Amino acid sequence: MMKTTYISKQPNAEGLIDWTPAENNTWRTLITRQSEIVKTRACPEFLEGLHRIGFSVDHVPQHTEINSRLKDFTGWEVEVVPALIPAKEFFTLLANKKFPAASFIRIPEELDYIQEPDIFHEFYGHVPLLTFPDYANFMEEFGKIALSVNGKDRRRLFRLFWFTIEFGLLKTPEGIRAYGGGMLSSIHETVWSVESPVPKREPFDPLTALRTPYRIDIPQPLYYVLDKFTDLYKILDQDLIALLEKSKELGDFEPLFEPAGEEL
Repeated sequence: MMKTTYISKQPNAEGLIDWTPAENNTWRTLITRQSEIVKTRACPEFLEGLHRIGFSVDHVPQHTEINSRLKDFTGWEVEVVPALIPAKEFFTLLANKKFPAASFIRIPEELDYIQEPDIFHEFYGHVPLLTFPDYANFMEEFGKIALSVNGKDRRRLFRLFWFTIEFGLLKTPEGIRAYGGGMLSSIHETVWSVESPVPKREPFDPLTALRTPYRIDIPQPLYYVLDKFTDLYKILDQDLIALLEKSKELGDFEPLFEPAGEEL
């Protein structure tokens, strides 16, 4: 299958992006169906975050529109970027309380899955939880820590980000719920991560996560579960650099997938 080449849209002098009617319709379709899926599968904080941000259903939100609301909660803002960016640039933005958000939206033929993070993934999957200090502070401090190590170690450290911010699960009084943006922006993986008997779900442990390989192009075969939402920021109470070195010493676990695809 040929991979679609997406071209980012540039903001005009007022900082606004000209979204086409077709692109606005794609947003409308994505947010309408996803908002139904997450009602019984997302953590309470995410649902509250959706209410706080108040996404428009009728059109792709402007970055400026999101920033005017997000700043009031945690001082964060989203930054227009062209799809995937270098890891150092990504973490530099996080360290400065800026969340990189691509300025393109998937085509209708790729409604259910897109390998590159588009604006729906970034806005819908991540922005709601950026209204909560524990989530936002974890992002900021993680960015600073990632910038303090070399590129190879940064890739390994990203596993902590992957198994929390992108594909983390949370215990709640109602049962296991999703808080990772990777699944909360995916109609299939939201259900798969919470309800399917196939993937493993294990308590989150930083050293274990650092030793766990992943693939970006399949439903995750393993998820790590936090006890409480506030435990996210507490991960940073541990010496992550020491744990990083320990993970290299101990080596990786055997992957739970075929050796294809790649880590970021």
